[in-house]
Parts: sequence; structure tokens; C-alpha cells
Amino acid sequence: MNKEVKETAVEEAKNAIISVAIIVGIITIITGIAIAVYKYLTPDYLDDFDEFDDDFDDDFFEDDADIDEDVKPDTVISEEA
Repeated sequence: MNKEVKETAVEEAKNAIISVAIIVGIITIITGIAIAVYKYLTPDYLDDFDEFDDDFDDDFFEDDADIDEDVKPDTVISEEA
């Protein structure tokens, strides 16, 4: 009789471990699906930001070229005292 009690306890422990593993697996699957749906439905704003940043850099460097062209060296200042 003692052997039957031990076998029953071992079977109950195995069933508990299996049920916990199944619950964790189901939660993981649901979480993965929720993340995939969220990423699919969320718009990507990064593309809009990158385009603005590129346009800004181009305008900035064009302005620098205009400044360099406007400045002309007048004469060399000699150091006569």
C-alpha cells in the first residue's frame, strides 16, 4: 500500500509540472501574437524623421558654401613696426 501512495504522489507531481508548463507556453504564445499584431499595426514614424534630417543637412552645407564664396581675402597685413 505504501508503494501505491508514492506512485500516486509522483503522478500528481508530474501532472502539476506538465500543467504549469502548458500554462506558461500558452501565455508565451499569446504574448508573441500580441506583440506581432502591435508591431504590424503601429505606423513607422522613423522614415519620416530620417527624410527631414537628410533635407536639413543638405541645406546647411549649401549655406556654408555660399559663405565661403562671399569672403575674399583683401590684402596680406605685413608686420612692419
